[in-house]
Amino acid sequence: MAVKTLNVNEDILGANDMLAENLRGRFEASKVFVMNLMSSPGAGKTSVILKIIEALSGKHKIGVIEGDIASDVDARKIQKTNVDVVQINTRGACHLDANMILSATDSLGLEGKQLLIIENVGNLVCPANYDLGEALKVVVASPTEGDDKPLKYPEMFRNAAVLIVNKIDLLPYLDCDIEALKYNARQINPKLIIFETSCTTKAGIAEWCNWIIKQLPTVE
Repeated sequence: MAVKTLNVNEDILGANDMLAENLRGRFEASKVFVMNLMSSPGAGKTSVILKIIEALSGKHKIGVIEGDIASDVDARKIQKTNVDVVQINTRGACHLDANMILSATDSLGLEGKQLLIIENVGNLVCPANYDLGEALKVVVASPTEGDDKPLKYPEMFRNAAVLIVNKIDLLPYLDCDIEALKYNARQINPKLIIFETSCTTKAGIAEWCNWIIKQLPTVE
């Protein structure tokens, strides 16, 4: 009897992608722009989200989905801004998937929202390959991680549309060449749109938020 090999990973991703396409259609029909923020732990995803809320929430209705292995620490930070937020705890899984997002959006509600921000689990590997129905993927990198991360985790940077180099206020104290970081990232993905930001000094935040505003669907 011949041995039959099953490619389980391919089957899982295929099912996820079908659901993600359905989600994408739902987001587009609801005129909601969806961003999937990804990074290693501690690069500053939540801080970036808080700055977006600070800049946009007065004129644009925002929703946030927080993904973590455990706890609701970040969701409680978002909640203090009076923005709608739903926490997903993966209980060990290193990424969010489309089914989790479907459940979260059902709970969050899309009506009236123009921007939905998904904060993925802190990980530069698994989240890169899972479509969540988002309009685009955003990777946040920090100079504290060094300038070689695009070379070590190419799939993350290849699949992202935007790179945010965050915490640039720390550059004088670190052995990180930001130009090398950007060069390495563009070697992987020449089409990357890159912003340099500091959530502490607010450097680059206005440029980043103005870019987001230009992506939002027009509400009739």
